[in-house]
Amino acid sequence: MLKLGLIGKGISRSQSARLHVLLGRMCGIDVTYDYLDSEKIADFDLIGQLAACAKAGYAGVNVTHPYKTEARKLIQRRKRLPEALGAVNTVVFREDGWRGDNTDYVGFMRGYRGQFGDQAPGTVLQMGAGGVGLATAFGLHGLGAERILIHDKDADRGHTLVATLKAGGANVAFVTEPELSDVIRNADGLINCTPVGMNQYPGSPIDAALMGGQKWAFDAVYTPVETAFLHSARKAGLSVMTGFELFFFQGIEAFEVFSGAQIDGDAARIEYFNAYPEALTG
Repeated sequence: MLKLGLIGKGISRSQSARLHVLLGRMCGIDVTYDYLDSEKIADFDLIGQLAACAKAGYAGVNVTHPYKTEARKLIQRRKRLPEALGAVNTVVFREDGWRGDNTDYVGFMRGYRGQFGDQAPGTVLQMGAGGVGLATAFGLHGLGAERILIHDKDADRGHTLVATLKAGGANVAFVTEPELSDVIRNADGLINCTPVGMNQYPGSPIDAALMGGQKWAFDAVYTPVETAFLHSARKAGLSVMTGFELFFFQGIEAFEVFSGAQIDGDAARIEYFNAYPEALTG
């Protein structure tokens, strides 16, 4: 039995449980996956909850909004995690201590390579500097992006991410609103890490009229899978990567950390869509 869980706030809609249970079934492992919602736990504190999970026999837990940064401060990172990446979304409990990882970071890179092969990211504009934006921006750096350009309506948050990436050695700059149109037109890649495009926040963060000439686009949103942003990108001739790829590969990476198993991504994709065909449309 592999006991897993998710710590976060307002996590009832998460699809993580069904992915981890399915991956366990593929490996012949019985998996339980609990939602540990801070809104439903009296006197919640992160370190106390992690300690309770370790004591209760959990192999590990995922950590999501708004606790990723706090988790990074509490837990020793795994070696593959960049020192400057100040967020953890996966915690594994071992006899020799707890280790933290960010599988959004490695999952994004794995999804990018699966979708685009060895194509270099080039110069990339990323809309959004929140938690998922932190991971994808570091992923871009890990993939060898020539230049990373960040825009966020919250300029302070955007500048904070730029400073963090610079500390990690990336070639990065903040893009102001007046600069945005020209930067979009001249970028190789476009990334949406804002909530715009989700079912409850319809629309696109980038004007379709500015698309065309770029090489690729990625949307972190995966409900729906085919967002207005990606629809416009496809129509303009860009290759696209959906948010499902990030969800899927960050989950596989986390399960591999928890279990020590190696997952065949192609086989897992077939199993997942056979079990949950609605995931194809979000």
